[in-house]
Amino acid sequence: MAFLLRIELPDVPGSLGGVATALGSAGADIEAIEIVERRSDGTVVDDVLLQLPSSVMPDALVTACHALPGVAVQWISRYTAGANLSLDLETVEAFTAEPAFAIERMVELLPDTFRSDWAVAVAADGADLLVRAASPTAPKLGESAHSWTSVASAQRLETLPEWESTVLAGAPGKDRDGRAFVVVLGRHGGPAFLDSEVARLGHMVSLAASVQGE
Repeated sequence: MAFLLRIELPDVPGSLGGVATALGSAGADIEAIEIVERRSDGTVVDDVLLQLPSSVMPDALVTACHALPGVAVQWISRYTAGANLSLDLETVEAFTAEPAFAIERMVELLPDTFRSDWAVAVAADGADLLVRAASPTAPKLGESAHSWTSVASAQRLETLPEWESTVLAGAPGKDRDGRAFVVVLGRHGGPAFLDSEVARLGHMVSLAASVQGE
């Protein structure tokens, strides 16, 4: 079974090697590692894609990591086997290949790109909320989601009352026809979106907005 592990560790030589050794000793087979964010406090956040035998519990990986100095597991979850951690470029290539549907294609692919559960693109239609695009897993939106249409910059969003365990991030865009919209990502149960993830989302939405209508 494939799992995605997000860890925080000291940004020093040998630290990642120690993590890899610990995970291997716990029975994991590492397939890919991606640096998600480097921080000013001397730590780094990495995503580790790995295969785990059915006889080994995911908790064993958490225990192995926490036994190392300065290493903390932020989250671990099941992940699509064989998935590529470097999906930003593939997503950009996909929506630039279909300019007329750039925003729709981007929203469709964002959950995999950001390891999130769903994505939507919304816009204000007078007093109503217009869903411009939504991933297949997106939930039904209520009136409280209308507040997203006022988002002016890429940022983490306040969790809505009906989704207490869902963390949100959003970024605004305006297509070539001048129509404003906001793309929102939802991640059930966390972890919170990192600054680097919010920045990536903002850049990707801006690019899709500029492509749409070409």
